[in-house]
Amino acid sequence: MTMKAIISLKVHGILDYAGGILITFSPWIFGFADLGGAPLYIPLCLGSMQLVMALFSNHPYGLFKVFPMQLHLIIDMFAGILMLASPWIYGFYHVVFLPHLLLGMMSFFAGLLTSHSPMYKLELFDERGY
Repeated sequence: MTMKAIISLKVHGILDYAGGILITFSPWIFGFADLGGAPLYIPLCLGSMQLVMALFSNHPYGLFKVFPMQLHLIIDMFAGILMLASPWIYGFYHVVFLPHLLLGMMSFFAGLLTSHSPMYKLELFDERGY
């Protein structure tokens, strides 16, 4: 049994730019920029990376199309895990955690559920269902 993609490359391309902007500016949008340190710099770095990766990825809205889409999706998933776990890894969960958690989940699931994801090449069960 294999998983079925529910996000097209075109939709993912739009999500890349919108999500990159949202993640990058989330410290100001959600009012925690004054905390500085990890709460500020993790979304700033990951969101900026998302925007640069979107420009260079091989999807319909990538400008330079040099970055393989499968690698892009794997990086989305790892960046999402880092983003959602960062409040607990860096110990600022008692001050702010919800924006990091939700935006991290968004990035992870965007990478997981987009067509061309390498996760669709994995067979979860053999032909007997085991």
